[in-house]
Amino acid sequence: MKRYRAWIWAGVAMAAPAYSAVAGSSAVGFAVENGVDVSADAATVYRLLGQPARWWNGEHSYSGDAANLSLDPVAGGCFCEKVPGKDGKAGSVEHGRVIHAAPDRQLRLSGALGPLQAEAVTGTLTFDIAPAGKGSRVVMSYVVGGYMRFEAAKIAPVVDKVLAEQLQGLKRAAEAERP
Repeated sequence: MKRYRAWIWAGVAMAAPAYSAVAGSSAVGFAVENGVDVSADAATVYRLLGQPARWWNGEHSYSGDAANLSLDPVAGGCFCEKVPGKDGKAGSVEHGRVIHAAPDRQLRLSGALGPLQAEAVTGTLTFDIAPAGKGSRVVMSYVVGGYMRFEAAKIAPVVDKVLAEQLQGLKRAAEAERP
């Protein structure tokens, strides 16, 4: 868990997405949005959303290994992580729950990611996928609201960078699948 907490507080080196922005913040929450053009069709992108082990950076997980991540892209499906334990006592984490699944168009989850899980907040993570040129455009937004023991305006840019890194991972995975 220490490793997972570190992701939000540490600086993040990454390739810049097509755009990345803190869309807004206030005393009670924030919204971030990232978008990329992907040289893969919407069906490929959507299918890969259900395989976070292929695109999520394991450094931003509780176990430190993306292979422990899973996401069932249906309403009620879990974005979960198995956390290997000592003496066979494994743990698990629910990062989010799917609340809207529209294959090849949109996937929406509800969940407070990372250290936000310890706060009294609700987060909504949305992936919008649309055809664009010879590929697709993916826009990821994350809206968080509720009580936090830190300033939303200070944490929002860091959350934005971490999520932008994950979106870049999705782009790389989708483009690696091209024939």
